[in-house]
Amino acid sequence: QVQLQESGPGLVKPSQTLSLTCTVSGGSITTNYYYWSWIRQPPGKGLEWMGAIAYSGSTYYSPSLKSRTSISRDTSKNQFTLQLSSVTPEDTAVYYCARGLKGPYYSDYDYWGQGTQVTVSS
Repeated sequence: QVQLQESGPGLVKPSQTLSLTCTVSGGSITTNYYYWSWIRQPPGKGLEWMGAIAYSGSTYYSPSLKSRTSISRDTSKNQFTLQLSSVTPEDTAVYYCARGLKGPYYSDYDYWGQGTQVTVSS
């Protein structure tokens, strides 16, 4: 059974960088041919795909967030991370990590983390 768990600070100040880590157990983030995504949901709004990192290490980003987003991984720890720079209160959301199979632009997620609340406030 694959499990994903998000971790990181729940409160970030405006203009700072949001950093979250997704720890994966029960499966390797390098296993063919899975994609590992970050998705967020602001209060009262729908899900927004932010970006993904593939089994190969290739990265993919939402056009609206590409300039501020960086996804990386640490294969020795079976973790992948999200960094979102220059945050504003509009970045307040529940952040999820999830696994997909077909590709970075498909929402065929079979496993999700529980989600973690991140609030941007001074």
